[in-house]
Amino acid sequence: MTDQPVAMITGAASGIGAATAVCLAEKGIRVGIGTFPGDPHDPETTLKDVRDGGGEGMIVEVDVRSTASVDAFAEALVSTWRRLDVAVANAGILREAAFDTLSDEQWHDLLDVDLHGVMRTARAGLRHMGDGGSVTAISSIAGGVYGWQAHAHYATAKAGVLGLVRSLAVEYGPRGIRANAIIPGLIRTPQSTDAVNSLGPEGLERAGGYIPWGRVGDPREVAEVIAFLSSPQASYVSGQAIVVDGALTVAMRD
Repeated sequence: MTDQPVAMITGAASGIGAATAVCLAEKGIRVGIGTFPGDPHDPETTLKDVRDGGGEGMIVEVDVRSTASVDAFAEALVSTWRRLDVAVANAGILREAAFDTLSDEQWHDLLDVDLHGVMRTARAGLRHMGDGGSVTAISSIAGGVYGWQAHAHYATAKAGVLGLVRSLAVEYGPRGIRANAIIPGLIRTPQSTDAVNSLGPEGLERAGGYIPWGRVGDPREVAEVIAFLSSPQASYVSGQAIVVDGALTVAMRD
């Protein structure tokens, strides 16, 4: 009952989070599918995909803005499966707002999810982890590499994620626990196809023309890197920020 590793994944109803749940489950990890009650995407779809692949999962409602909610997510998994080995802090929101009209409320609301929510997820998971545990947080090329106009609050949160995982790697290394960040490039997710707050479908298609790989990424391509970082094969990888972007950020534009 307790020999299989267990992972908690926030924002797992769609996109990178859903792909990660399926990917980890295929590799023999039980997955806690964290889902926000207001998310329009159905976490049952993720759970079905996990089970269709021969894996085991459970859906837990979680609001990463709430310490009590995130702690309860971790505790529900430990209560059910008697262990917690992996935390993937994936939940995030994206809101466009020009800086000169950006309100304090907009600033705090976004950071409360995209940075403070990562902190709460890591903290809740780390309380239950032992030697070999892993925390992976999702940053972005916006903030992790580039700036992004009209998204200063988002870029600030994503840059902060990098400082957080580096510090966790140092603090928890003596306990044999690793912490890393993923910096996704342009990945086809519900967030990136949002034409109001992000590039939208047409913008993503245009982007494929200047990404050296010739296309935007698929969530599964990010999930596979998260799975590696969560595995014993990454036993000496900690405090790192791994860019998954089809060479976008190292390419010189014509």
